[in-house]
Amino acid sequence: MYEPIRMPGPLFDEIAAGGGSPEAVAFLVRGERTRRLLLLRELLDFLDTDPGILGALEARAIWPVLEGAAVRAPEAVDALLLTPQVGSWLAHTLRRLHGTASGPPLWADAGQIAAVAAAAALHAGTDAELLLPARGTAVSLPALGMVRLPGRDDGAFRAVPVSVSRGVLTVRAAHGPDIVLRPLTDPESAHWLPVHRLDTGRGVRAVQLDDLDPYRDLDEPIAPGRLDPAELRSWHTLFRDAAAILRRGGSGPGGLRPEEIGRIVPWHAKDGATALPVPAEGLSASTGDAFASMVIARPRDGLALAETLVHEFQHSKLGALLHLFPLLDDDRSELHYAPWRADPRHLPGLLHGAYAFVGVTGFWRQRIGATETGPDGKAPFLFAMRRLQTRMVLRTLATRATLTGPGLRLVTRLSETVDAWLREPVEPATADRARAAAVSHRVEWRLRNLRCGEDDRDTLVKALRSGAAPVHSGEARVAPGPGRGYWQDDRTRLFQQPIREFTADRAPTADELLVTGDPGAARTAYAAQLRGPGPLDPHALSGWLLAHTALHPSDRRLLARPERFAALAEACPPEHWTRTAHWLAGGPAGR
Repeated sequence: MYEPIRMPGPLFDEIAAGGGSPEAVAFLVRGERTRRLLLLRELLDFLDTDPGILGALEARAIWPVLEGAAVRAPEAVDALLLTPQVGSWLAHTLRRLHGTASGPPLWADAGQIAAVAAAAALHAGTDAELLLPARGTAVSLPALGMVRLPGRDDGAFRAVPVSVSRGVLTVRAAHGPDIVLRPLTDPESAHWLPVHRLDTGRGVRAVQLDDLDPYRDLDEPIAPGRLDPAELRSWHTLFRDAAAILRRGGSGPGGLRPEEIGRIVPWHAKDGATALPVPAEGLSASTGDAFASMVIARPRDGLALAETLVHEFQHSKLGALLHLFPLLDDDRSELHYAPWRADPRHLPGLLHGAYAFVGVTGFWRQRIGATETGPDGKAPFLFAMRRLQTRMVLRTLATRATLTGPGLRLVTRLSETVDAWLREPVEPATADRARAAAVSHRVEWRLRNLRCGEDDRDTLVKALRSGAAPVHSGEARVAPGPGRGYWQDDRTRLFQQPIREFTADRAPTADELLVTGDPGAARTAYAAQLRGPGPLDPHALSGWLLAHTALHPSDRRLLARPERFAALAEACPPEHWTRTAHWLAGGPAGR
């Protein structure tokens, strides 16, 4: 008899606080195993109801192979079913059967279950006679690699007969002799491309570097994209450096044991980098369908890769927790501020971001004083900034989200983690720069994404022109406009590495003046950028507000809702902005 999964409270609290011991992570993996089996059962129910889904592939021949392998080698087959390749394929195929995804011929997607069965037989050493789906000259074996068939690659899908016996795979090619190989041990050859593996240490599971599996992306199947030798060497070097950094962490927030990573998928531009909504540098993503797997654009160094691995593994942990517990109710309205995003987010996205950045904040906390971060104070600055930003998001979740019991417990534990970090001392100048960077991002984000309602704007303008007191207005609305979309937070980069002297061959920029402590000159420079026709540049306008409030601290309340000032700034020239800002803030000069 199967029993319900019951997560012990202490293990939940470890995960909820942002960390996770090996025992806590193992429990999440156990939950993922159960989920995979339930999804597999759902797929088999579809195939029982309509065997024609598989076309020429025989459903009645596939299941006995998988079942026999599980009886002979249950641990090996369990490990196969838990691989990211099987998870992504299974979820994609079920979405296709439910009509919410697209892809190649349905029989080829669903027929990948035959490749799973063949891989299971190879691991178990059992026998099988199966038909496997092939695309052109490629036959994929989940988490093992790809068989290359002879002949011209026409991209067409066809069924290929194979046999398995005692770890030997025989593929009966339509052109030329049979292909015979041992996928578990054979090196790369003309007909066999094994999945690359990244070393994590003696006696520890290696991490897959997958450039072959058709289901390695986040949505539709994609073609193989084998790395060239130089790129492969770069990944090995980067991962070796990242693993060395991660081994110096612990089980708390920001810690990650390298062997817990299941797979890294090197990102490549399918349609060219210009089609991306964000720069390729630093790009990473993951999905709850493939626990411990992540798509990553090759980073600049091992430190950046280590941070990205921590970030994405946090998403995997929360995704696995969400498979066990409902955490919040939400209509997915994209309204909320996320300091790590350029656009508004819905509450589920906000929860994922907060959980990920508790890990990122903890990662930089562990790096304070470490030699690999360099001498520029990067780690303490990022720790100080991210703890402020993450706490702001947790406050939004606590006050705006409809949390379930487990969800409230999660947000409470995360808040306790960050609150403890906020009490930790950071060098005052670094803390000041981190706070300024956090405020700068929020102000610019609001100017780019929020607007006063038309009635509120008209009422404000009328009150300003009549000399009346400023009136309260309703909630800002999310509105499209020329400032929306991705934007680079250049000022935060300057705050992270403050400029101590300017080059002699040019005048300092407005951002440089602001960051280095000359708000008067910075305000003048921003005002010069804002003169002229056309919409006001959100970056320059946010800089003007930051410089103005540095000169007049009593006006800092403007930074809470800068879109109100923006509505007025559009109605009067820059030479009137100082008096307008005083009036709106209700400070002494305004009165």
